[in-house]
Amino acid sequence: MGKIKTAKQMERHFKGVANHHRIEILLLVAKREGITLEEITETLRVNEKTIGEHTRRLHQAGLINKNYRGKFVEHTSSPYGKTFIRFLKSFQQI
Repeated sequence: MGKIKTAKQMERHFKGVANHHRIEILLLVAKREGITLEEITETLRVNEKTIGEHTRRLHQAGLINKNYRGKFVEHTSSPYGKTFIRFLKSFQQI
């Protein structure tokens, strides 16, 4: 098991998912690893600039990874993101 996180470190991750669009994006990325910004925008039917900002915040929070492939950016779940996804899915069932 890893190192115990401080309250400040946990705050960073929780703020990363503190928006319904970011939760939707995180769950979508978990289903479709390597999904591009354009695909996220089409699937969620939300403005590209809005999705771009939310993916930026998820990346800053350490919950998703961005891999640059030419003009496209592929999004994958980070290890912390996978932990949050498990939490969100279990919380959904309560």
